[in-house]
Amino acid sequence: MKILILGKNGQLGWELNRLLKSKSDLVALDYPVIDLSDPDNLRKNIYEIKPGIIINAGAYTAVDEAEKEIELSSAINGRGPGILAELARELDAVLIHYSTDYVFNGMNGPYSETDDASPINQYGRSKLQGEKEISSVDGTYIIFRTSWVYDLRNTNFVTRVMRWAREKETLQIVDDQVSNPTLAYDLAKATVSLIELAGDDFHDWFAGKKGIYHLAGDGFTSRFDWAEKIIQLDPHKELQIVKKILPVKSITFPTPAERPLFSALDCTKFLHTFGFKLPSWQQSLKMALEIKFNRNN
Repeated sequence: MKILILGKNGQLGWELNRLLKSKSDLVALDYPVIDLSDPDNLRKNIYEIKPGIIINAGAYTAVDEAEKEIELSSAINGRGPGILAELARELDAVLIHYSTDYVFNGMNGPYSETDDASPINQYGRSKLQGEKEISSVDGTYIIFRTSWVYDLRNTNFVTRVMRWAREKETLQIVDDQVSNPTLAYDLAKATVSLIELAGDDFHDWFAGKKGIYHLAGDGFTSRFDWAEKIIQLDPHKELQIVKKILPVKSITFPTPAERPLFSALDCTKFLHTFGFKLPSWQQSLKMALEIKFNRNN
């Protein structure tokens, strides 16, 4: 079985590549070698590689910029995944794709897979478009909706909070945005575990379980409480100068794209189908911080 990872340099793609790199039949690509916005480029590369499993960890993730770059975000997050689904069907391959809690409006979380999706920003609309285009193709696919993905290699909420705690005495963090923090490693490890469970009959195994699943860190929290936990678990508190963390509302920090407020995901369907769930968001955060700083020391 040949596995193709798209988006190998992103948070999730990097972890997938690291976990699967021992496999001699792994191909991992990223832009500009492969371009999700270019149908001809996708077809050329994937026809040449002929993968048995396509893992699409590539995406347009600049939430605010998407409000202006509507066409590009729709091409990458919407039409590109649809083309991948068509190619997977033609090659009798499996497509594994990742979507987002931002397909929901944030009014009625926690959300299950059967709840209506009604995104309130272009990023969410483009990701929902991708889900619909994949689902409209009569192929074998798994779509994982996830949320608040982070690692400690890139710039994200966790690394920003740690930096702010070393630079500012007072932090203002929104307390009205709630979802599931998800460690990229956990998401990648779960994906790899499913591929291993599928074994040699991977196509039939995935075909029997095709559909949309919510897969995110266990439990949900606000950004304010998440920030407090990040600062509490920081292995190098001696570097912090922060003295106060103040809860504020999202309106305090206007952004071009509106964020859903309560977009937490209910991952019960994944647990019932596959028999496991991701660790609690607190456990994963603690582990990630300890490993990061132990390596650096």
